[in-house]
Amino acid sequence: MIQLSRDRRVKRVILLEGAANLAVLVAKLVVGLTTGSLAVLGDAVHSLTDLANNIVAWTVIRVSALPADREHPYGHRKFETLAVFGLAALLVVLAFELALNAIKGESKPIASSPWELGVMLTVLIINVTVAVWERRWARRLQSDILLADASHTFADVMITLAVIAGWQLSAMGYVWLDRVCALGVAGLVMFLAYQLFKRAIPALVDQFAVDPEQLRQTVMGVPGVREVRRIRSRWAGSEAVVDMIITVDPALNTEQAHAISDQIELQVEQRFQIRDISIHIEPDTRPVA
Repeated sequence: MIQLSRDRRVKRVILLEGAANLAVLVAKLVVGLTTGSLAVLGDAVHSLTDLANNIVAWTVIRVSALPADREHPYGHRKFETLAVFGLAALLVVLAFELALNAIKGESKPIASSPWELGVMLTVLIINVTVAVWERRWARRLQSDILLADASHTFADVMITLAVIAGWQLSAMGYVWLDRVCALGVAGLVMFLAYQLFKRAIPALVDQFAVDPEQLRQTVMGVPGVREVRRIRSRWAGSEAVVDMIITVDPALNTEQAHAISDQIELQVEQRFQIRDISIHIEPDTRPVA
């Protein structure tokens, strides 16, 4: 029930951000068409991709919230991590496009008026507000996909700022500053993508979620455990999963062995905040020294 409530909140945040992106898209499109600025029109196209990302993210959250089934016995949480990876890849593409346009593209002076500048500054304020608001909810709900989307929105802030600066500088004749600004934004976007890849790739390749030596130390501290033969952990979305094989005295009955398993689960949950734990118990058949 707690997880379902979390997913509903995540979807609500994405829907509200989608509404903000739709408003931003319309505003940029109006300014781009009235001024003839290709930079602003390009930024409007970028906002269209943001809106598409919101739709994809909302769909992914619905899928990741589904319970485990025959095809996905561990559940669907990794779809959330896969979406984070996709958003990071999109940021890389965006960074390369910005850099290529800064190096090879032609900058032409364009018209500017106070009301059009005011609209773009309002768009900037909206993006900043959405980025800060979404990042707070991402941390509160411990949602990787919201955190990834918040980073994407922050990148939008930088891009819009660069577009406004380039637009105004081009109108004043400082074309080279427009190119330098665009290259700086491309570097920042690439760094944001790198941060997201650092979060997604370890989960996708099943890197351990908890230090196995710390887990082993905790398990061996439980009375009745003789040996830890195997211990593994991985990420499933934003949650860690642990499975292990332990040995106990072969003379113990089922109830006694189960009590040791319960104690292990309690210790691991208290120390590492992990609730999905699978424990296989085997008799220790080694000869007693």
